[in-house]
Amino acid sequence: MNGVGVGIGIIIFDEVGKVLLLLRNADRMLADSDMRLEGTYTLPSGKVLHNETFEMAAIRKVKDETNLDVNESDLELVSISTDINEYAHYVTIGMVASKYSGEFQLKDSGEFTSYGWFDLNQLPDNLCEPSIKIIDNYLNKKIYSDKER
Repeated sequence: MNGVGVGIGIIIFDEVGKVLLLLRNADRMLADSDMRLEGTYTLPSGKVLHNETFEMAAIRKVKDETNLDVNESDLELVSISTDINEYAHYVTIGMVASKYSGEFQLKDSGEFTSYGWFDLNQLPDNLCEPSIKIIDNYLNKKIYSDKER
């Protein structure tokens, strides 16, 4: 990837306040991640495409990866961060979906191998850095902060 990309990650809570995380495949080719985040947990997330608003990208990625539906009016911007590693450079937008509908179904492409609903105080150790930043910014009520975990 040349230049800076724009990514989006969406926090979705269940009825008891646990956050949805997807486990990215450990196989680099199946994990489909410019930042090489294979084998890590991630929020529903992905690239913002040409001619997409942040809300449109969030709605598309949630549907594509989880089969859940979120509405634009239920999305709130909670985080902006810079994610840079040796493979890619992204500006990542974090949003919270205040509600969702539909029945969860993990994407069948092999990109993800499992999922879970996690307490914000007991997140997995292998949570990817972009998702850590979004969750930390949300918890600290800061739109922009790039502190590491």
